[in-house]
Amino acid sequence: MQLRIFKGFGDFAKAFDEEETNDVSATVQEILASVRKNGDSALREYTERFDQVIPESWLVPKSALEEALEGLDHDLFHILEEAADNIMFFHDRQKTDSQLDFSPDGTVLGWKVTPVDSVGIYIPGGRAVYPSTLLMNVIPAQVAGVSRIAMVSPPGPSGLPHQLVMASAALMGLEELYAVGGAQSIGALAYGTESIKQVVKITGPGNAFVAEAKRQVYGTVGIDSFAGPSEIMVICDREDIPVEYLVRDLLSQAEHDPDAGAILVTTSSKQAEDVAKRLKSLIPNLARREIIEASFANRSAIIVAQDLEEIFEAVNEFAPEHLEVLTKQPFEDLHRIRNAGAIFLGPNTPEAVGDYFAGPNHTLPTSGCAKFSSPLGVQDFVKTSSVISYSAER
Repeated sequence: MQLRIFKGFGDFAKAFDEEETNDVSATVQEILASVRKNGDSALREYTERFDQVIPESWLVPKSALEEALEGLDHDLFHILEEAADNIMFFHDRQKTDSQLDFSPDGTVLGWKVTPVDSVGIYIPGGRAVYPSTLLMNVIPAQVAGVSRIAMVSPPGPSGLPHQLVMASAALMGLEELYAVGGAQSIGALAYGTESIKQVVKITGPGNAFVAEAKRQVYGTVGIDSFAGPSEIMVICDREDIPVEYLVRDLLSQAEHDPDAGAILVTTSSKQAEDVAKRLKSLIPNLARREIIEASFANRSAIIVAQDLEEIFEAVNEFAPEHLEVLTKQPFEDLHRIRNAGAIFLGPNTPEAVGDYFAGPNHTLPTSGCAKFSSPLGVQDFVKTSSVISYSAER
């Protein structure tokens, strides 16, 4: 297995030459044009081609949602319920209110906050199923006050989305879930079909076809972001951090996708070698071995930095989606971080805690976009209008 160790971030940056991915823009353009012209018949054509199934109904029956929730494992139900409570608590604090300021001369200036009329949320159903993605997109939309929330997710062999997706939708009290995925589902949300009403904004992660479809419909509808492959950067200047902690945290990201990035930046050459050795011994025995090996071959690496200054230079240049800070004084180092999507402080805060349970959103800027973008939040589901009124005297 290929596993690269670089001496300094500069060497890493020079060697980090991402392989060009297949250009899917033409294929996506064709799919979107067909959905726009032919509506449901295009959805049937592409769903049968890509998912090898034709759902009895695009809209998942309410009874199927209820059955999925009732059939959920008891412990898993309570975990999802608690995660939803945490996410709701965090995002509730993001709400902003309309405001009007009245001046003595009769001038009124301010802004009016209004939720978007409708949102379509893409819930992946490919290599893995993430009910957390539904919660992370739906809850801030609900907090914002969006009146219509539609969801799309690819159908399985039964013609229905995954049980966890349906159960999570039912848990959140939602009924508008459609059994369709891929670029064709983005077209349906953006343009509308006989069965799926158009929305004004689309959020949620997906594969390269979904991401490209969102890019192409942007302007017809709003979107959350242009998402790339997921990534984590773990920084460490402590030799007492167990190797197993570092290894597991890197694997938690590498297992997502062959193009996922898992990067360790450490000041210890010995720690770098120990982590590499443990990864090489562990990965061949893992269920998602092929995906992890591809990740380490494509976008993952270990970097040995001279000191903390070089570590934080690497952080701010790379602008990782997820950043784990395993330094001697993580809270004191927080001010040194300018560019990161989500920051996990200390050895007891693995990425998985924040991604699935703690409450902050896991829809984060990738591919260096943390230099100018923020995590998904309530602000993505509202818009503001300026309010101005002058008196006759003014």
